[in-house]
Amino acid sequence: MIDRREILDAASRFSLNPHVVEKDYALGWALAGIYAHRELASSWVFKGGTCLKKCYFETYRFSEDLDFTLRDDGHIDEAFLRRVFGEISEWIYEQSGLTFPTDQQRFEILTNPRGNPSCQGRLSYRGPVSPTSGGLPRIKLDLTADERLVLNPVTVPIFHPYSDAPDDGITVLSYAYEEAFGEKIRALAERTRPRDLYDVVNLFRNEDARPEPGVLLDVLRQKCEFKGIPLPRDGDFDDHRSNLEAAWQGMLAHQLPALPPVDAFWNALPEFFRWLATGEAPARPA
Repeated sequence: MIDRREILDAASRFSLNPHVVEKDYALGWALAGIYAHRELASSWVFKGGTCLKKCYFETYRFSEDLDFTLRDDGHIDEAFLRRVFGEISEWIYEQSGLTFPTDQQRFEILTNPRGNPSCQGRLSYRGPVSPTSGGLPRIKLDLTADERLVLNPVTVPIFHPYSDAPDDGITVLSYAYEEAFGEKIRALAERTRPRDLYDVVNLFRNEDARPEPGVLLDVLRQKCEFKGIPLPRDGDFDDHRSNLEAAWQGMLAHQLPALPPVDAFWNALPEFFRWLATGEAPARPA
């Protein structure tokens, strides 16, 4: 396991709380363990905000959760999850010295709105700057097996900029970028949370990675159809603005060295939806 000084130096470099950096470190090793496990490596497809950070943009906001779409719904079973994460925890400890205590792992099997099983889990860990007393920090785990995968998943290396990274890196099975982007737009339409607004606009502004709008729109259309919600349009979120403003700092400030005001993202929505619908390139600032 890396030492405390490496975490503190990284936190200083990124202007973040050391515990946020430690969680990023733990997320990387959790992914390494999951994709080193023969029963999970070809079945669990990585998605969500942590996927964007770890697979596509190293300088993205730091994230906190691990979200997966499972190709085998038989994996959403408490006994199965306890067994495989016991094996994963042992592997991670052998490879890195990072501890994920198995007696503090929790897997709650739920029924989602479509009547199918899903799982919300908690993986506690003990890292270089974790408290020596009280509760351990935790990673949230979110598993579903009935999401619609529109595009083929891709195998990609993750960003794990720590000195104990495996020599051959860490590789995961991930949503294609267009699918990850489309899922974020669908999440914004369904939940209208600060992190979804931040992610959608941030991805849109990244010109070098901006996908073909027709491909993105097709992904979004299929995802909204599957969820039974209308295709989002500009103006659909007006009733949620006050809630976004109220939760903006609390949800995002600890994940970034400097959080811009919500208006900087809210005011970009008309341009984003115009581009998505027409393919019209956004005007460049003068």
